[in-house]
Amino acid sequence: MASMITKSGKVSSRAERFGEVLLIGATGRLGGMLRRHWPAADTLCCQSRQSLPGFVQFDLPAIGEQPSDAAIAAARGAQAIICLAGITPARAGASGASLNDNISLALGALNLAESAGVPRFLAASSAAVYGAGEGPLTEDVTCMPVSDYGKQKLAMERALLEASAAAAVTILRIGNVAGADAILGGWQPEMRIDRFPDGRTPSRSYIGPITSARVMHHLCFVEGLPRILNIAAPGAVQMGALLDAAGLDWQPKPAPASAIPEVRLDTNTLERHVYFAPENQTPAGLVSEWQQDMKKL
Repeated sequence: MASMITKSGKVSSRAERFGEVLLIGATGRLGGMLRRHWPAADTLCCQSRQSLPGFVQFDLPAIGEQPSDAAIAAARGAQAIICLAGITPARAGASGASLNDNISLALGALNLAESAGVPRFLAASSAAVYGAGEGPLTEDVTCMPVSDYGKQKLAMERALLEASAAAAVTILRIGNVAGADAILGGWQPEMRIDRFPDGRTPSRSYIGPITSARVMHHLCFVEGLPRILNIAAPGAVQMGALLDAAGLDWQPKPAPASAIPEVRLDTNTLERHVYFAPENQTPAGLVSEWQQDMKKL
């Protein structure tokens, strides 16, 4: 009989539990947000590579290897696996890890899902795969990533879609998450933001941390998901407007020719599965969610 460690540190049976979700890569910034705001906290099983209270500990299998007994025990009986494990540019710069590891980590997580008989697998990609494409960006447009990170995430997507056999795989192209971004999450005094000749600052698709957890939870159980899905609240917000709503000072600087004015994800497909309230889409609403999340740290 498989078991899990709850947030209280107790071991409980999974046999009678329905709809449990295994979150791989749960210790990162986005993983922390999902843990703090998951609508059904007791049904979320969180993975870590290190021994931490309230987490299940295991490493993902390397390509061609079988998952460990600990990994299989954690995954067996789950309704879905969400894979957030990956290498960001910041982590690559700090640790020397390769962005190419995004492919092997995702394939290892998919291997675990299929070995344990988990029917649904959601893998975190990024809006960076779209590059400088003009929006609204639908999931079926030709991706032309500019950054190395975007290129590796696109390669990861293709590898997952080619490798999937048993589990239903959905790639999540996630926009900016308020607080896990470079603007609110990376704010510091004297921050400077590009400003274009028309006075606008860069505009991006965003989602709040509380809404993000609600959306992810819902996607674990809804039927008829596509193979690729944009994850963001409808519309886009300007970076300057976001900091203004948070009461955080910033200074404008002339936008270079390489600056991308807007990355707007088309969310029509997502909205067929998930409802968004008007406040989920505004700078004030995004900032409110970020502030609520900060209080839980």
